[in-house]
Amino acid sequence: MKVLWVVAHPEQRSLNSALREEGVHALTEAGHSVQVSDLYAMKWKAVVDRDDFTDGLDERFVVPNALVAAYNAGTAAPDILAEQEKIAWADTLVVQFPLWWQGMPAILKGWFDRVFAMGFVMDTRPHPGATPRYGQGELEGKRALAVVTTGHGAESYGPRGINGPIDQILFPLLHGTLWYAGMSVLPPVVVHRAGWMPEEKYPAAAALVRERVLAIEETAPLPFRYQNHGDYDDDLVLRPEIDADAGGLGVHYLG
Repeated sequence: MKVLWVVAHPEQRSLNSALREEGVHALTEAGHSVQVSDLYAMKWKAVVDRDDFTDGLDERFVVPNALVAAYNAGTAAPDILAEQEKIAWADTLVVQFPLWWQGMPAILKGWFDRVFAMGFVMDTRPHPGATPRYGQGELEGKRALAVVTTGHGAESYGPRGINGPIDQILFPLLHGTLWYAGMSVLPPVVVHRAGWMPEEKYPAAAALVRERVLAIEETAPLPFRYQNHGDYDDDLVLRPEIDADAGGLGVHYLG
């Protein structure tokens, strides 16, 4: 495998950093190639602005239109192009972060905002049929794995836990970003109670990360529904004959 490991944690002495080292070491020891983008160490700029366009900007363009034009022309900022080259090189993307306020840290959200541009992850040219996304697109064929740490115990992220089910909390990333871009999304690795983990529990967490990253090629992806395989109508609404009495995020999974 060729793995791009993107990590977003500000503390190099953190559990997240230790788990990243465990995962990267396991992969390289098994003969896989790994590149690491440590966003805090890189001082990654998280905000899209006019500096992202190195070839100037037509004043008639609003920023989203300029983004598409810049990425299509290959004139985006050098740091963006460098990350896109890493993604193009990789067949697997690992995204690691602590769960902050029920989402990813802003620096990682900014990485997606700037790097996963429409001209890069999705062909913006006119198509004879539906736009290729949600299971299709420029990143189709690549795998994605999220490695996430939380502050609370697993029970609080269960069906009746106060935080809500972890699969629903991560749905915007897993389905709305990674699957949207065409990637095969694996079930996430979740390590709970990261801030209060006693030393004797660390080996089990490290073993979980090592086991899951080494099994990436054999792990079945989440069974999300494809946009363009007939399950959705022209308004991108699930057809009424499919799970007619159901609603919510669960209807976007097969089976």
